[in-house]
Amino acid sequence: MSDGDVNLKDEEAGAVVRAIARQLKLWREAAGLTQAEFGAAIGYGEELVSSVERGRRIPRPEYLDAANEVLGAGGRISAMKRDLAEVRYPKKVRDLKKLEAEATELCAYNNSVVHGLLQTEAYVRASMATRRPPFADEELEQQVTARLARQNILTEAPLRVFSFVQCESTLRRPVGGRMVMRRQLEHLLDTGRSRNVDLQILPLDREDNAGLAGSFRLLRLRDGSTVGHNEVQLVSRVITDPREVQVLDIRYGIIRAQALTPRESLAFIEKVLGET
Repeated sequence: MSDGDVNLKDEEAGAVVRAIARQLKLWREAAGLTQAEFGAAIGYGEELVSSVERGRRIPRPEYLDAANEVLGAGGRISAMKRDLAEVRYPKKVRDLKKLEAEATELCAYNNSVVHGLLQTEAYVRASMATRRPPFADEELEQQVTARLARQNILTEAPLRVFSFVQCESTLRRPVGGRMVMRRQLEHLLDTGRSRNVDLQILPLDREDNAGLAGSFRLLRLRDGSTVGHNEVQLVSRVITDPREVQVLDIRYGIIRAQALTPRESLAFIEKVLGET
């Protein structure tokens, strides 16, 4: 087992981990156990117990379950797993997930890769494996898990409305190879048939394309406001300036008009699948 290091620059995650670390230490001391005795009882080394109690390491779920049983916490320690689940993900993923949770409608145009909410696990893994410099193995797993966890929003109640426009290039770029792309195209067909999802394809032979400046998202929130989101290279930016959001809103409307209809788009994906 490998417990993750705490990102000292992530204040939100650090605060959660430190609070849980204090609770674990208090429970252990109340049981009259030293760190070495406690570690032996739950199957971990004294050094790891010390690191967890100092808030320098994030305890994994099985650590908390073992501590709960040994300390007789009646589920109170195991319940902390929920608090730690979110902070295991990178901050930008947590921030985006929170923003998506506040949205009633999500719109996205992508011209480089298939949108993250639409990706299969194999596609996620293949696309992230191309990163340079590469992720360490543990960080890669963390990134993959974080992206897949965000996809729950597609089906959770209350159902939100989704609009995706994918450039044809994202269907033909062989991320991960032929079999990975075949499964990805099949997944797009399945998702595109969902009642709350409109999936459109913008063909490469269109002379007009209002999305040449790059991929972006629009999120219409419960309070009636709309925000944008743009991610490129090392920058992930939420756009709240009403004038900038208006520009993105206009562009997205034009992009949708330039793209195939949802019905035509599913037929187009089936055609590309047959060629893959």
